[in-house]
Amino acid sequence: MRQLKIERSITNRQNESLDKYLLEIGRIPMANVDEEEELAMKIQKGGREGERAKDKLIRANLRFVVSVAKQYQHKGLSLSDLIDEGNIGLVKAAEKFDPTRGFKFISYAVWWIRQSILQAIAEQSRMIRLPLNQVGAISKINQEIEKFEQTNHRKPTTEELSALTDIDSNKIQDALTADTRHMSIDAPFNEDDSNSLADILPSSDHTVSNITNRESMRIDLESIFKKVLKPREIEVITHSFGIGCQEEGLEETGERMGLTRERVRQIREKAIEKIRRSPYAKILTQYLG
Repeated sequence: MRQLKIERSITNRQNESLDKYLLEIGRIPMANVDEEEELAMKIQKGGREGERAKDKLIRANLRFVVSVAKQYQHKGLSLSDLIDEGNIGLVKAAEKFDPTRGFKFISYAVWWIRQSILQAIAEQSRMIRLPLNQVGAISKINQEIEKFEQTNHRKPTTEELSALTDIDSNKIQDALTADTRHMSIDAPFNEDDSNSLADILPSSDHTVSNITNRESMRIDLESIFKKVLKPREIEVITHSFGIGCQEEGLEETGERMGLTRERVRQIREKAIEKIRRSPYAKILTQYLG
């Protein structure tokens, strides 16, 4: 079996324990096909010898888990967490592998490893759990987006992504919409800035002396919204925070727009994220005290 090499250049090492772990598993010899079949037969028989065989089979393939886990970095979980989840899948594969069916162990194990990692991403990296098939689609789409941007120096259109991934354009749009992270309105505009959107959104305790400033802020907000947001996003965020209109709760806005409460929340969070990342966010800092 071909030796799997762990490239340092693309591995995001977060702590010394991960460095130590990678060093330790790099010293474990990998098993060949015949050895894997022999170990698998012992695992099926059970007992102490079966447990020892399972431990040896698992340890021999720990480096492969790392190589799979790297493919899912920057999706909400650290590399350490991805490796831990992948190892859980590896254990399941070792317990269920049947060598009599003619498959190589690693070909069988990769499905369990990926499923375990995708399950963790779906459950732990987002406030709203996504189906595994959608998590897989999002991963595939994001990989193609990165490749396209490196080659063409721009973002691909939905139609281009559809051609690259063989995924229907409507499903791509749904996947990209679902691929949003929870973000508090208290999050800073920039990494080196302590100011946030919550600091400039209007509140109910304004004094008369602030009326002019507040009106100017409202005009700037509406102008920025038109430049950055889509019409539906503008409607959601203005009613969520009472910007130039009566403030509404998520359920009220949802009923009025024919959307679920959760869908309104997702649209609002996406709109806030777009404002925070836009070049116009700096304009809003002038209204901070």
